[in-house]
Amino acid sequence: MRHAMDHGHGPHRGRRHGPPGWDDEGPGGFKRGPRGRRRMFDAGELRHTLLLLMEGGERHGYDLIREIEGLTGGAYAPSPGTIYPTLTLLEELGHVEARASEGSRRLFAITPDGTAHLSAHRAEAEAALERLRALAVGEGPSAADPVWRAMQNLKTVLGQRMAGQADKAFGFAVADIIDEAARKIERL
Repeated sequence: MRHAMDHGHGPHRGRRHGPPGWDDEGPGGFKRGPRGRRRMFDAGELRHTLLLLMEGGERHGYDLIREIEGLTGGAYAPSPGTIYPTLTLLEELGHVEARASEGSRRLFAITPDGTAHLSAHRAEAEAALERLRALAVGEGPSAADPVWRAMQNLKTVLGQRMAGQADKAFGFAVADIIDEAARKIERL
């Protein structure tokens, strides 16, 4: 079996597997995610990028999402299902601290430990920011990526809501909304 995997006969892509130029990275230097999709951030890069963005002061998670979207010229915005768990991890690591803000919102601020961690990983964070800025001028992933982001956001929200106490009426209401969106897209 090992021989088959080493010679491209197995299901995994990697070096020597897949189309030329698509080794471990996709076009434009973007990492490939599950089932061939692009991942905007490699392991740890999102954490470092969020720390870099929080250097200027306290931030809400939503503000961080909008800033990243602004850096890309609207081509990419991380989903709340990506940002908030990462902020929670940063808080657990002691790299940020959170405090209550208006309503249920929380403000996040970088801690001295977070600043020290960022100093050790500043080059990674700045490289990730440059990749984000490259999207604004069309050097990164395609125009379909905002659609992909929106689909992932929908998937996350549906997963959270359907895992709760969703009843049949809720399911029918959601299906109606999705069907209406499909009809509108079809008419574009």
